[in-house]
Amino acid sequence: MNLIIDQGNTAVKVALFKKQELVFFNTYSTEDFQQQLLKEIDFNEVQEVIIASVVTGAESRFSFLKKHTPHVVFASSTMPLPFLNKYATPQTLGVDRLALIAGAIRLFPNRNTLVISAGTCITFDVVTQRKEYLGGAIAPGIAMRLKAMHQFTSKLPLLEQQDFDTEQFIGNTTESCMLSGVYNNVVREIEGVISQYDEKFADLAVILTGGNQKYLQERIKKPIFASSFVLLEGLNSILEYQKEMQHSINGQFKQYDE
Repeated sequence: MNLIIDQGNTAVKVALFKKQELVFFNTYSTEDFQQQLLKEIDFNEVQEVIIASVVTGAESRFSFLKKHTPHVVFASSTMPLPFLNKYATPQTLGVDRLALIAGAIRLFPNRNTLVISAGTCITFDVVTQRKEYLGGAIAPGIAMRLKAMHQFTSKLPLLEQQDFDTEQFIGNTTESCMLSGVYNNVVREIEGVISQYDEKFADLAVILTGGNQKYLQERIKKPIFASSFVLLEGLNSILEYQKEMQHSINGQFKQYDE
């Protein structure tokens, strides 16, 4: 089985895949991750591991895994990918965005697809039906916008993320005006971006994922496919692609030797 690890700033998401089938998922805090993982995962069944981390020092942090499984891969922009990366500066591209594109291709092969990941930042990434990744956009997420208003306008309070009814968009207090400005504008912004891509790409599939996915999917009126596991599925697809490439190379060498 494939062990898939996605480390963010505050949590570690872990999945087990049997080929393309998700058989286990859990989220751990960064503090007790190693202890809990070793307790819950049977490493006798794990053949491959892929790790994506936005935190520095990942190779040292996850070095303990090499004691339990021989093949550990750290996701990077230079690794073999199941699509053509046409990003002009691939060395600056986050591995999370690469994984999202691989997951999009897995979900919608041979279709133009826009992936929207709504977390700390909101990222928009598009891949064509020919499996060409073109790039997209990065915008501040909900929490970032609320924090920025407080930081740059000292009289405005610091508000936490919360459930907000965008139908009630006329605020009558400072707090409700701020929430309306952020939440309502994020929804309208995403709908507007989808419309832009819809005009440019025929038969466009739209995927919504990320930490704010569940809140936004109920309010975005454009047709979307919502899933919490796109990034993990994408990392698994990248790992499966690398295994297929290696088997192909080994097969060629075997044929040559014979």
